[in-house]
Amino acid sequence: MTHTVIGIFDSLQEAQTAVQQLLNSGLTQNNVDISAQDATAATTATGTSGGAGDHDGIGGFFKSLFGGSDEHQAYSHVARRSTVVTVHARSAAEAQQAADLLDRYGAVDVNERAAQYGYASGTATTTTDTTAQTGVAIPIIEENLVVGKRVVETGGVRLRSRIIERPVEEHLRLRQEHVHVTRTPVNRPVTEADRTALQGTIEAIEHAEVPVVAKEARIVEEVRLSKDVEEREEIVRDTVRSTDVDVEKLRADDVTRRTDLDNTGSRPSGL
Repeated sequence: MTHTVIGIFDSLQEAQTAVQQLLNSGLTQNNVDISAQDATAATTATGTSGGAGDHDGIGGFFKSLFGGSDEHQAYSHVARRSTVVTVHARSAAEAQQAADLLDRYGAVDVNERAAQYGYASGTATTTTDTTAQTGVAIPIIEENLVVGKRVVETGGVRLRSRIIERPVEEHLRLRQEHVHVTRTPVNRPVTEADRTALQGTIEAIEHAEVPVVAKEARIVEEVRLSKDVEEREEIVRDTVRSTDVDVEKLRADDVTRRTDLDNTGSRPSGL
């Protein structure tokens, strides 16, 4: 099934830009037609009263698209003064993509432009120049809040030992010996003991106490690290988004028309 999408542009340059974007999106040259119309011929075809002839190529093409609706007259009236891009899409999704690209790159509002050209219709209220697509689904997207946990560092304690020095002092009482030599004058006869003492040696040793220092290391305290764990509850608040589709019943006077031609052979022969 082929879907035909029409875009009408004020200038050939705008139409060529839109065609290039269509080709960049994946369409081939065989699926896209571009036709620039002559303003002089358009005046001849429409006449001074603003009514479009249905027997020329443009009028017949749009009449076949819209069937018995008078809407084709507004499209024919504008198309005769503009550049027309016709896209033959291979699917409804491709047709919708083509319609969006045509609108984005300058496709005109047919009713507004027809009114500027002097054409007025009591029933034509088309706000876009592309065909309506059926079977195109709007995805309903809903975000969900996913809450997890991860461990982060919040602080801590480090133990590091080092050596410090401080002066100390102790009071100590020491003893010291001193040997004294005393000479005493005497006058007595020499005895045998005295004779023996002449050949001997008498010694007296002096002693003194001196400080003796030693160091003893003792453990006076132990420092340990330990942890305790506490649990707390926390409420995580955020916002999530979802798609909400409003269904609105359109009235006959504000319907947005998009032409969807199912006939695969309906390419405009006169554009």
